[in-house]
Amino acid sequence: MPRIHFTQNLQRHLHCPSCTVAGQTVREALDAVFALHPRARLYVLDEQGELRKHMVIFVDAVQIRDRVGLTDPVASSGEVYVMQALSGGASDHQDE
Repeated sequence: MPRIHFTQNLQRHLHCPSCTVAGQTVREALDAVFALHPRARLYVLDEQGELRKHMVIFVDAVQIRDRVGLTDPVASSGEVYVMQALSGGASDHQDE
């Protein structure tokens, strides 16, 4: 069964420890976690059930492609990481 991890930064905002859950897709695995920790759903997904813009999910070190349906596959030994997305711009100057 896949193992789901929420970063320490998210842990500061909600209680959602790493856990092993059933699921063959990101959606199925997350639904299993949300059954245990319902507050996490509101933080990770928007009102339409899509991944919030400020969130990102990696499955075995690869960023998921389907942010709407969350249909990316998860292997039974998969590692899923849920984290806040980082944003920022490039610097206007380069080191010389």
